[in-house]
Amino acid sequence: MILAKSSSDSAEITARILREKKLTIIPTDTIYGFSGIVPDANELIIRAKGRDEGKPFIQLIAEPSDLTRYTAERINPELLRYWPGAVTIIAKNRNGGTTAYRCPGDEWLRTVIAKTGSPIYSTSVNRAGEPALKLISAIIAEFGSVADLIVDDGDHAEAMASTIVDATGEKYRIIRNGAVTIPENCLVRP
Repeated sequence: MILAKSSSDSAEITARILREKKLTIIPTDTIYGFSGIVPDANELIIRAKGRDEGKPFIQLIAEPSDLTRYTAERINPELLRYWPGAVTIIAKNRNGGTTAYRCPGDEWLRTVIAKTGSPIYSTSVNRAGEPALKLISAIIAEFGSVADLIVDDGDHAEAMASTIVDATGEKYRIIRNGAVTIPENCLVRP
């Protein structure tokens, strides 16, 4: 199914399909992403991308304050000023491992996440090793028969992926430069 993001019921329909544990392709405030409910959609996304199972996916949360539900780690408040936005933060999760979290800047997407009642995965729309697809026509042509829902927000041709910051060490490290430039004062443990 292809659904226009501009449709008045697009957030509700998208959240319903996600709650049904189906695979979606949705626009974010950066690029389009494969999405699904955490942890149920992990295998669906791996199959769609042809990706190695050892690489975890970013988890999108609805509000910056939701981070405290998933990690007991204190994150530098200067870094958190970029949320909601195009910054992904890798933090220690409550199970002893690490998880990449992002609170997106797109209000529609945060509404979808809130309506699911769970974080949702997000990873670029592409086959493993290929560049991210940013044109809706290319996304539909390549993955229209794979995804249960594609939300059409037009082309994201100039969009950049999120900046990824590893906040698990003594000094934070930028893992991927992306849509947001992070100053040094944000990369210190509080």
